[in-house]
Amino acid sequence: MSKKGKEKNTANKAKHTKLLNRKKNKLKKEKETRKERLKAIFAQHRENDNKENMN
Repeated sequence: MSKKGKEKNTANKAKHTKLLNRKKNKLKKEKETRKERLKAIFAQHRENDNKENMN
C-alpha cells in the first residue's frame, strides 16, 4: 500500500546524505593527519634518544 497525500521529499534526503558524507570524510581526514603527526613526533623522539645513547 502506498502513501497517500503528497510525495516524499527526496531532495532534502539527498542533501542530508551529501552533508553527512562530507562530515565523515572530514573526520576521517583529520584522524589520518593526526596519526601522521604522531608518527613524525615518535620518529623524531626515537632519533633524539639514539643520538643521546651514542654520546
